Amino acid sequence: MTATFTLALPSKGAIAEPTDNFLRELGLKVSKPNPRQYVGLIRSIGVDVLFQRVRDIVYKVADGTAHLGITGLDVVHENLSDDLIIIHDKLGYGHCKLVVAVPEAWVDVEGMADLAEVALDFREKKGRNIRIATGYPRLARQFLRQHHIVHFTLVKGEGAIEVAPTINHADLVIDLTDTGTTLRENHLKQIQGGTILESQACLIGNRAALLSQPGLREKVRLIGEYIDAAQDGRQYLQIVADIQGESAYHVAGKVSANPITHGLLGPTIAPIYTPKTHIDDTSWHTVTITVAQHELLDAVDHLRSIGARHVLASPIKYLFRDEQTTYQRMLSQLGL
Repeated sequence: MTATFTLALPSKGAIAEPTDNFLRELGLKVSKPNPRQYVGLIRSIGVDVLFQRVRDIVYKVADGTAHLGITGLDVVHENLSDDLIIIHDKLGYGHCKLVVAVPEAWVDVEGMADLAEVALDFREKKGRNIRIATGYPRLARQFLRQHHIVHFTLVKGEGAIEVAPTINHADLVIDLTDTGTTLRENHLKQIQGGTILESQACLIGNRAALLSQPGLREKVRLIGEYIDAAQDGRQYLQIVADIQGESAYHVAGKVSANPITHGLLGPTIAPIYTPKTHIDDTSWHTVTITVAQHELLDAVDHLRSIGARHVLASPIKYLFRDEQTTYQRMLSQLGL
């Protein structure tokens, strides 16, 4: 029998819908016959799906209930163990930061060194530790100690912990933020040097299962191919233009005179065949090149300067490189 493998995906929360959209755009549509069920299937690569909360995905992959998972990098680092490997840490969505935020009224606290002084003052003058509300005790503890802050007490925070200082449940918070709006609405401010982790959606795997099951590694290779090709493709556009020239070689020389329009390997030139009554003294050629997104207008300007007509620019869905980056990185982590 062919082994079945399970990918755990967010069932709800900020990255649940973006994850579904992400996979669909890759061509890995998740089939979920019953919206109330917590199982599904990615038919195109033959992988079962288990829907879980983002934090529980880490646990399920670590204990082997699921072989792979997509969740937030923040919860992975908070609960990282030897049972897990991070296969891909930048899937490109679900961006947020884990930051230290203090009350706006603390006008003299601008950076971590200031906070260290405040923590010492609390201990010496108020006889207690500074209280910090957070849902990330492991990361918070490591970060605070790195900045020589030792007199602190972590207060468990779940949900809207930004309100903790207002209700005197804590003195400050360490929490996730995207735009910072929620912090400002609760009269909190981020401090300089207080970013603990920049997070986004990531792909994780069970180390033991990946080491022992070649079939699972093959599934990762397939998923990684889609991820790498789609992410690379988004950085480029394909340009097609019509240009006059004595020969394909002549046209290629004019196009390649500007490094921007040289493309990944160089322009592709093809003759345009037209009725004899419409042929000019100089033949027309179709030029196809691949350029970086941010260089599009510069490329168009150059093509116009050498007489290009009908310049078309199209997005690239996939760009497959020679090397399978995600897969090779995983093998390296596994020591294979």
